[in-house]
Amino acid sequence: MFSLLLFTVFGEKGLADLSLMKKGRDDLKEKNAVLFQENLSLYRAVYRLKHDINFVEYSARQELGMIGKNEYIIKIIPKQDNPLKITPKER
Repeated sequence: MFSLLLFTVFGEKGLADLSLMKKGRDDLKEKNAVLFQENLSLYRAVYRLKHDINFVEYSARQELGMIGKNEYIIKIIPKQDNPLKITPKER
């Protein structure tokens, strides 16, 4: 009787194995939910890229660093306080 109980709890396809399988199932459900949300977000982004010109412009500016017509890029280079002086070598 005792061995039957041990086999039921710890044997192949026993309660311990069932518990591990339930935990694995729960982990997969959680990963699936995360992937579902990521897919939904990507689907929305693709839809907006196809149908919303303002989103296309925003994406081009943010991801590709593009600028629009009649816009200019001004790059400010900080002034060096103490530039290196190069002197000719003495002979």
